Amino acid sequence: MDKADYQLVIIGGGPAGLTAGLYAARARLNTVLVEKTTLGGQVLITHWVDNYPGVVDGAAGYDLIEKWTAHARRFGLETRSANVVSLDLKNSIKILNLENGDRITARAVIICTGGSPGKLNVPGEKEFTGKGVSYCATCDGPFYKGREIAVVGGGNTAIQEAVHLTRFAAKVTVIHRRGELRATKVVQEKAFADERIEFILNAEVEEIRGGPDGVEELRLRHRDGSVSSLAVTGVFILIGVVPNNEILPRDALELDEYGFIITDTEMRTALPGVFAAGDIRSKNFRQIVTAAGEGATAELSAEHYLANMDEQ
Repeated sequence: MDKADYQLVIIGGGPAGLTAGLYAARARLNTVLVEKTTLGGQVLITHWVDNYPGVVDGAAGYDLIEKWTAHARRFGLETRSANVVSLDLKNSIKILNLENGDRITARAVIICTGGSPGKLNVPGEKEFTGKGVSYCATCDGPFYKGREIAVVGGGNTAIQEAVHLTRFAAKVTVIHRRGELRATKVVQEKAFADERIEFILNAEVEEIRGGPDGVEELRLRHRDGSVSSLAVTGVFILIGVVPNNEILPRDALELDEYGFIITDTEMRTALPGVFAAGDIRSKNFRQIVTAAGEGATAELSAEHYLANMDEQ
């Protein structure tokens, strides 16, 4: 096989994928963006985005993605709704195998399959997502000024974000299922020293309850079997991010211990012609704006790779 359907295929239509697609379409690369569900990724379930540069008054996640998609399509970006089930990325022509039996070939691929926040999978979690249940303190913390909220988790991210949330909330209660936090000692010390943070250890959230206006309380199950309620208007579930890596060829790509793709600063993976951007990357920070920047970088790197191929 020496001819591909496309110069570039982008897998995933979140902020990274849409930005890469916008750049590719504007560069007049023969490109298709493949997304198995709806364009937008996790931004679609974000109630309000208040920290994206240039969007001065903030925007609902849906509205932001609608404009983002329209921007990409203004340059002629082709999108396709399809479920990719496996990838063959080792050769110069990359192959995407689809669920319906079709396949797409390309000379370069940008993987933007993203990650999913770790879920508690308890009653009320899904119903109140965006209405008091959040997975991003940086995104939603300012909405809880003067309120009492909870953070679920005991690792570095959860404890650091609990400290961050004291900038806004009147009180932050950290709930952790173990008897000791997993965060490093220096992070713990800072949290323990903050009188606005309280801790409930050896307990798990059993149910999230609320009403028309959002979350009102958490039902907690303690290790000794007892049950209690905690009145809060918001709960930040910070128990990690799970990579959407089911389709990745793990024997070919270099992944970190958690299953995220390792890249260099130009978004290049261990395979020539294969790039990654957004939450699927191994990194410390997962924000809409960083995903967008990585998407642009990945496309520019892919563009450079394709130009060099043409010269050979």
